[in-house]
Amino acid sequence: MAADNESMGESQRFAKFVSDTRWEDIPSNIRHEANRSLLNFFACSLGGSRDAAVKALAATLSPFAGPGVATVIGRQEKFDPLNAAFLNAVSANVFDFDDTHTPTIIHPSAPVAPALFAFAETSRISGPQLLLAFVLGVEAECRIGNAVSPGHYKRGWHITSTCGVFGAAIAIGKVMGLSAEHMKWALGNASAQAGGLLETLGTMAKSISVGNAARNGYLAAVCARQGVSGPERPLEGPYGFLNVTGPNANSACIVNGLGEHWELGSNTYKPYPCGVVLNPVIEACIALARDERMSLSDIERVVVTGHPLLRERTDRIEPRSGREAQVSAQHSVAVVLTDGKAGLAEFSDACAAAPSLRPLREKVFVVEDDSYAVESAMVTIYLRGGNKLSLTTEQARGSSNNPLSDADLEKKLSELVDYSNAPCEKARLIDAIWALDTVDDAGKVIALAAGVPR
Repeated sequence: MAADNESMGESQRFAKFVSDTRWEDIPSNIRHEANRSLLNFFACSLGGSRDAAVKALAATLSPFAGPGVATVIGRQEKFDPLNAAFLNAVSANVFDFDDTHTPTIIHPSAPVAPALFAFAETSRISGPQLLLAFVLGVEAECRIGNAVSPGHYKRGWHITSTCGVFGAAIAIGKVMGLSAEHMKWALGNASAQAGGLLETLGTMAKSISVGNAARNGYLAAVCARQGVSGPERPLEGPYGFLNVTGPNANSACIVNGLGEHWELGSNTYKPYPCGVVLNPVIEACIALARDERMSLSDIERVVVTGHPLLRERTDRIEPRSGREAQVSAQHSVAVVLTDGKAGLAEFSDACAAAPSLRPLREKVFVVEDDSYAVESAMVTIYLRGGNKLSLTTEQARGSSNNPLSDADLEKKLSELVDYSNAPCEKARLIDAIWALDTVDDAGKVIALAAGVPR
């Protein structure tokens, strides 16, 4: 007789929940959020598809790849499903413009969506099947992220990569129709491949662990289907993922409120291509740049006060590249006060190297304050003559309480396609994503994002 929930471990209970859950069980608001997340995913992947990291990694993988049957978003070449998932995860995350689960700072879509769409091009599945698997994959990575937070990230683990591999494994396991036992094996196989370090932020190396999360999660589920078994308690065991990587991990986060609270409801979307903790800083600087009392030549120093993660992850006075600029408070303040905007061009290699920004970056100081939420910050500009300007952003645009609209996300996709010059029929892709729950072949959607010459 099967063990009841009370006698099951957290890994087994979650695996059973995933195996049992049907599309009809997903609330309408979470279904819509899945569409929003995928729209943002395609926007970011198309925008990043021509980045140097994507080009270099595609060239690196090409000699080792299998038959080209799966789309690489925004590019003409095709790869085998595992490597296509890898490259599409890289392009989704490379500009740090992707979605953010605010409780954990996980970027949920980058590891999960690429694996699912690669699968959909080789094994026909419907739109509702893909969307259900996407919701459950996000549920897995974010619940595991909740369980190890905040110690996991503070210790230096790149949480999108380390937890994302579980999300991809669960998502692929669901579309494969794995049993609860095999789904648990998929978690175990994913735990054997979890990795990623914060030391890589601001470099191309970060992209490797994000790509691996998608590819290795896909592989974990395939292995489970083939009978590659895993430990009984891959998450909560004494040497399982939670206890090894999360000081004071709370395994109850894996199962509490299953089917009642959905983590996708805490997903957010960025209006600016940078670390999420910089969004409130940029909002404040955009407003201050418009203040008629503000003069760049009169600035003596700028003090940015915010959540401890702001200082821990973005206190970088001299970014050496656009990637480092994406996680530099000093660069964000300097470029926005100078240009009054914060688009991809403001976080490019050329902008990071601009000599005109260096003097102002050296005047920016970051102060941490536990009373600030991730989505809030205060910017104070001290001017000659003893004057000062100060502005606090309580809820940055794109945060849970000030979210981007559906129209904002459509505009984001259009702008990122234009920025990358990816040959994509924007309107058709947008319509297809919104209508994904009505199609019987989800693989046709990603084909609309291929870099086919017009």
